[in-house]
Amino acid sequence: MLDLFSEIEEPEREELKALRKELEEQNYKYYVLNAPTMSDREFDEKMHRLQALEAQFPDMFDPKSPTQHVGSDLGKKGFEQVKHRYPMLSLANSYSREEIEDWVRKLPSGVEIVCELKYDGLSISLWYEHGILVKALTRGDGQQGDNVIDNIKTIPSIPWKIDRTDIPEFFELRGEVLLPWERFEALNKEREQQEEPLFANPRNAASGTLKLQDPREVARRGLDAYLYYMLGENLPGATHYERLDTARQWGFHISDAIKVCKNVDEVMAYIAYWDTERKNLPVATDGIVLKVNNLAQQEELGFTAKTPRWAIAYKFPAEKQLTLLKEITYQVGRTGVVTPVANLEPVQLSGTIVQRATLHNEDFIRSLDIQPGDRVWVEKGGEIIPKITGKEQSDEVQSTKDFSFPEVCPECGAKLVRVEGEAAWRCPNEAGCPPQIKGKIEHFVSRKAMNIDGLGEETIDLLYRQNLLHNIADIYDLKLSDIAAQERLGEKSAQNILDGIEASKQVPWARVLFALGIRMVGETTAKKIARKYNTIDALQWATAEQLCAIEDVGPQIAENIVAYFNDIRNLEILERLRQAGVQFEGEAVAEPTSDKLAGLSIVISGTFSQHSRDEYKAMIEAHGGKNVGSVSKKTSFILAGENMGPEKRKKAEDLGIKLLTEDEFLGLLGS
Repeated sequence: MLDLFSEIEEPEREELKALRKELEEQNYKYYVLNAPTMSDREFDEKMHRLQALEAQFPDMFDPKSPTQHVGSDLGKKGFEQVKHRYPMLSLANSYSREEIEDWVRKLPSGVEIVCELKYDGLSISLWYEHGILVKALTRGDGQQGDNVIDNIKTIPSIPWKIDRTDIPEFFELRGEVLLPWERFEALNKEREQQEEPLFANPRNAASGTLKLQDPREVARRGLDAYLYYMLGENLPGATHYERLDTARQWGFHISDAIKVCKNVDEVMAYIAYWDTERKNLPVATDGIVLKVNNLAQQEELGFTAKTPRWAIAYKFPAEKQLTLLKEITYQVGRTGVVTPVANLEPVQLSGTIVQRATLHNEDFIRSLDIQPGDRVWVEKGGEIIPKITGKEQSDEVQSTKDFSFPEVCPECGAKLVRVEGEAAWRCPNEAGCPPQIKGKIEHFVSRKAMNIDGLGEETIDLLYRQNLLHNIADIYDLKLSDIAAQERLGEKSAQNILDGIEASKQVPWARVLFALGIRMVGETTAKKIARKYNTIDALQWATAEQLCAIEDVGPQIAENIVAYFNDIRNLEILERLRQAGVQFEGEAVAEPTSDKLAGLSIVISGTFSQHSRDEYKAMIEAHGGKNVGSVSKKTSFILAGENMGPEKRKKAEDLGIKLLTEDEFLGLLGS
C-alpha cells in the first residue's frame, strides 16, 4: 500500500523539481537578462503551485527554492556588491479585486491602508549618511545588491546632498528607477534604426540602462525615479504616509498619487480610478501597492520568507483586444533581414490606436497559426510594443488563403536565403536592394558612428533617388551645388552637411569600424577589435581563428568580418574612403612587457609623487594586470598613495586586502 502511494506521489515530486528549475530560469531572464519570456501572471500561478507542492512534501524543503528568496539581478560585471542593511523583499501579487478585498478585511479593525501606484521599473535602495548619497544598491538577491551610484547620480530627480539640519545621521530611501514613455520610444526608435533588438517595455530598458558601464550613456537615456519607502533609525513620523511626506519636503521625488484609505470601499475606488487614469501618466505602471500605514502595526504583522505581510500588490490585467489581421507586409532592414508586419483593423489599446504589430519571423507566425483574414488578439499591457498573442479559434471569419513566407525580396526581387540556425530570412542583394543601401548609409552617418549632421533619413532618400548616393563612399564625393539644388535644401543646409562630412574624417578608427556596418559588429565589439587590430590593413588579413581570440567575438562575428573583407565591392569602397581621408588607423596598444601582474585585479587610490595615475594604469596593463575601479573580494591589492579614500581603506581592511605603497609597487615590477 505504501509503495502504491509512493508511485502516485512520484509525478508530483518530479513536477516540484521541474517548477523550481523553470522558475529559477525565469528569475534569471527577468532580473539579469532583462528579457522575460513568461508573463507575471503565469509566473505567479506557477509559484503558487510550487508553494502548494512544497507544503504537500515538507521532506523536500530547500532553502534555495524560488519560494524562499527573491529573484536576483546580481552577476553583472564591474559593480561592487554590497550587503543590504535591511533585506529587499518582493511583494505578494494579486490579480483579482476579490483577493484584495479579502486581504484588507483580514487586517485588524480600523487599520489605515496607503494606496500607491506600482511603477514598472527597477528597484533601488539609496543610502544617505550626513545628508550625502553614499550608496545606490539594486535589489540583487534581496540580501546584497550592485552599487550603481555613478549611474544613479545621472538621474536629475535624485539629490546627491540634502542641505538640512533636521535629517538623521543615516537613512535609506527605496524606490523605482524608470524610463519615461517618451524617452523609451526615442530609445527604441534609435535602436530600430541601428537594427538592434528593441526593448519590450520601459522596465527592461531601465534595468539594462542602469547596469551600463558608461554613466554618460546612462545620462543620455534620461532615467527618472519615484521613491516610496524610508528606512533607518530615529526617523520622523509614526506612519508610512508621514515619512513619505517628510521625504518630499527634503526634496525627494514622491508620487502625488498616494492616498490613505480607511476602508475597503475607498481602496476599491482608488483601484478603479487608476485602472483608467494611469494610461495618461508619463511613466509605466502595472498595478497598485497597498501598505498598512501605521509603522508599529507593520512591525507587528511581520514578514514571510520573501514578502511582508503588511503589504500586497494588485496587478492590472493586460489590456488586449480582438481585431482583424488584414494583411501581412514585409520590411527589409540594412542587413537584409526581412521582417513580417501585421496590418490590423485599427484598435485602441492603452490610450493609443494600434494598426501595426511586428510578427518577428516566419517561425513566430507559424507558431501562432495565423494568416490574413484571422481575427487575432492584440495585447499591450505594460508594454508599449503591441504584440499578437493568438487568434480567435471559434470566430466565424476564416482565413482567405494559406500563409506562405515570400521566396523573393519584396523590394528588389532577389531570392531570399535563410542561414541554418537563424530564424530570419535575408535578402543577399546588399549592393542592389534600396532599403539595404539606404540603411547602411543611415547607419554610417549616425551619431555613434561618423556623426554627420544633416544627413537624416529623408535627405539620404532624396539624394539616393537623385543618383547622388549609392554607398557610403559616395558621401565624400558630394558637392555643394548637388546638395543645394535638392528640394527643401539650400546652400546653408548643404554647407552644414559638407562641414559634417569634413569633420567625420577625424572620427577615430574604432567608431569608423562600427560605422562600416559589418553584421553583428556593434559599438562595443568594434572597440575591442580596434584595440587588437589598430589598422584596417591588419584587420583585413586576420583569420577567423585569430578574431575569435578577442573578447566577445564568436565564430559567427569572425566569419562576418572575414566575409566582409573578401568582398571586392567592400574593398573598393574602403579604398575610396581611405583616399577621402577617413581614419583607418588608431593608436597602437602595446603588448604586455611581462606577466608579473597576470591575473591580478588592482585598484589605484590616492595621489602619487613618482608617476601619474594614468602612468600607473599603463604599467599595470603592460605587466598583464587589470585595472578595476572599486574594492571587492576579487581585488588582489590596492596601489595606495597619499590621501587614499577612507571608504576604500575601510573596505580593504574589512576584506583583508593588502595595500602597497608607491615604492613597494615599483619594487614589485623591478623598476
